[in-house]
Amino acid sequence: MAEVGFYHLRNLTLERMLPKLLERALVDGYRIQVMAGAQERVDHLDTLLWTYADDSFLPHGTRRSGEAARQPIWITSDDENANGANLLVLVDGARSAHLGSYKRICDVFDGNDEAALAAARQRWKAAKDAGHTLTYWEETPRGWEKH
Repeated sequence: MAEVGFYHLRNLTLERMLPKLLERALVDGYRIQVMAGAQERVDHLDTLLWTYADDSFLPHGTRRSGEAARQPIWITSDDENANGANLLVLVDGARSAHLGSYKRICDVFDGNDEAALAAARQRWKAAKDAGHTLTYWEETPRGWEKH
């Protein structure tokens, strides 16, 4: 079973949070798949990872760039593991039928959006019912707090 962490955004946007999460995961030795809700979001996140900071670079690819096996970060809207990832980052309410094939999952959701919050609760219940280990992280004024 996988460790599934739910990340409740309150003030940060995904665009500000995701690059930091990915930087940390790479330092920790993970191969990463980011699964978005639609191809338009894949394109947006691809651009984001090229431009989010002048002094940083996150090596990544998409179906458009190809060579998935060579990419430490793979961004997709398909429920695939084309780069042999051991960390799955779910954004935009994306769902995977293959949680158990990853060591760790980060489910990032906008806590200011009632529909996103309700959908995250459903994903929590499904992951719990499947026997995964769950953690809940909430963005607070002091930073991320684990509950």
